Amino acid sequence: MASKAPAFTVGDYVVYPKHGVGRVIELQNEEIAGMQLELYVLRFEKERMTLRVPVNKVESIGMRKLSSDKTLKEAIETLKGKPKVKRTMWSRRAQEYEAKINSGEIVLIAEVTRDLFRPDDQPEQSYSERQIFEAASSRLARELAAMEETDEATALEKILEVLREHAPQYYDNDEDDK
Repeated sequence: MASKAPAFTVGDYVVYPKHGVGRVIELQNEEIAGMQLELYVLRFEKERMTLRVPVNKVESIGMRKLSSDKTLKEAIETLKGKPKVKRTMWSRRAQEYEAKINSGEIVLIAEVTRDLFRPDDQPEQSYSERQIFEAASSRLARELAAMEETDEATALEKILEVLREHAPQYYDNDEDDK
């Protein structure tokens, strides 16, 4: 059974959908339950977590290289767009937001970040809204930071600048739309 999984090397940054950006720190061969397995050992600094991923499971898990510049540009354009907030119950929206974050797709994560962003002059968010916003913006910032070889705080500030610049036009005109 030939594996079509992308080949990652030690030192590569990768995106693991449920955990975000990690770094391949080692390739291991281990015998587990009588089978020889080749494993990627990933390190997630923010969570202080190490994960071992079988090479033959990479594709089914959805593990991928960092986004392309084109995809990053698309995510930044998404941040500039009009927030889309469905008129459904919060619990349903929260599930949808979590699913988008856990998809590992940078454009979907940018959508969540945009939709849950609140400018300083807007009403406070609920605790759970704030938590999901922070999870999405942090995930987006970590991928941006890895791509631009900077730190998460710098990348997050760049994201927030885009949001602060573009969000007010939607909030100023939509007061009666709330």
